[in-house]
This record gives sequence, structure tokens and C-alpha cells, in this order.
Amino acid sequence: MNDCLGVILAGGLARRMGGGDKPLVEIAGRPILQHVIDRLKPQCGRLAINANGDPARFSAFGLPVICDSVEGFAGPLAGVLAGMEFGAAKGAAHVLSAPGDTPFLPADLLSRLEAARSRTGTVIIVAASKGRTHHAVALWPVALREDLRRALVAEDERKVSAFIGRYANAVVEWPTEPYDPFFNVNQAEDLARADAIAKDESRS
Repeated sequence: MNDCLGVILAGGLARRMGGGDKPLVEIAGRPILQHVIDRLKPQCGRLAINANGDPARFSAFGLPVICDSVEGFAGPLAGVLAGMEFGAAKGAAHVLSAPGDTPFLPADLLSRLEAARSRTGTVIIVAASKGRTHHAVALWPVALREDLRRALVAEDERKVSAFIGRYANAVVEWPTEPYDPFFNVNQAEDLARADAIAKDESRS
């Protein structure tokens, strides 16, 4: 087991699903967040949940809950920063970020991102599928935390892709059959699709 910290970004506002904590919505009888945890736990030495508000609502998952250190709802980059700061305090050199609404993350996510980092020597490695880059699913060096804080606070940068673009980066592509491993539950209608995938997986 490596020392990479996995950070689950669970602080979204879920506007398209009527608000609330989208990762706590159930598919196949379990919260989406539990599916994400089960995918990442075998890959990362440590896991943490990034979320704001009362951390007690995530107590059942048994993971540390880290809130944004940048005021206001600054989006996924603030969650990545919180993960970098927490990771640095725990001695981790890298953070693997993933949204809390992506229940089918690949089992080789971290290993392939790390292999690409070693092969290319680039700073940030990002996941992709079907030609689409998933900027919130990425491997980040915690050494960028001061740069990221400056970008968020002094420059009001909110776009994950824009921050990544400041550094040498590489993209790793995953196949999308039998389903896209980065499928995320964005809207109420996505729940039925996610439920079906999860049930199919449990039978296989």
C-alpha cells in the first residue's frame, strides 16, 4: 500500500438534484459515497472526505472529514487544496482526487496515473475516457499547495482545467465498455442507470 492520500470531493451543491448531499443518495442499497470508498480504499494508503458543514453526517463511513480552508464555495479546487494540506500533514507526497458522485472508478486508477507520472515526468496526471478529460480525477503533488492557495485566494481561479494547464500534465485514457468508469450521478435520471450498473456488478 502506497502513501498516496485519496480525497473524495463530496462538497458539491447538487443543484441539478435539488440540493443536499448527493454522495449520500443510495444506489443498489448503498450510498454512492460507499461505492466510491470501496473503489479507492484498496488503492490508497489513506482516504479522506472533503466536505463542508457538519461532518457528523459522514460519521458512518469512518473516514476523516476535511473542510475547505478557503472561504466561500470555491468549488473542486478548494477541495483539492484541503486534500493537499491534509496530505502534507500526514506525510503524503501525492493526492488522488475523485468526485463523490463517481461510483464506478476503475480499480487501476492510481496505478495507471502513477505509471504515467513516472513515464512522462509530468507534474499532474489526469484521467480521461471517450476523449473527455475528467479534471477532478487526478493525481496531484502536495508540493503545489501554496501555488494552489495563491491561485484560489489571490487570483480567484475556480477552473480545475485552467489550474492544471499551468503545469506540465498528462492524460490517461480508460475504456468505456461495458460502461464509463467515470460515469457520475449528476441528475435524478442518472440514478436508475447507476443502480442498474451496480446491480449488474454485484451479480458478476
